[in-house]
Amino acid sequence: MSDLSVPAALLQPLAARPAATAADVARTRETAEAFEASFLSQMLKPMFEGLSTDGPFGGGEAESTWRGFLVDAMAKQTVKAGGIGLADRVMTEMLKMQEQPA
Repeated sequence: MSDLSVPAALLQPLAARPAATAADVARTRETAEAFEASFLSQMLKPMFEGLSTDGPFGGGEAESTWRGFLVDAMAKQTVKAGGIGLADRVMTEMLKMQEQPA
């Protein structure tokens, strides 16, 4: 026998996966929404990159430092308000992938 032999237990078929529980679906939804928020944040960032922070009502260097947090918060709020539908599609695909046999 060669050094690349495989234990017999690994060659046995896997048992059917149990159906997703409500907690699993909730975690999947949370992950999909986090992905959508991350995507939206990346799409919103270029809108704010060229803005000047000086002037009478500008926030100066602090404004540019905290701008990333503002963009992330706007993206999360957009998802909370219904988003663009990306989380729904991602969740559907994630659930399909979990249902496929290994």
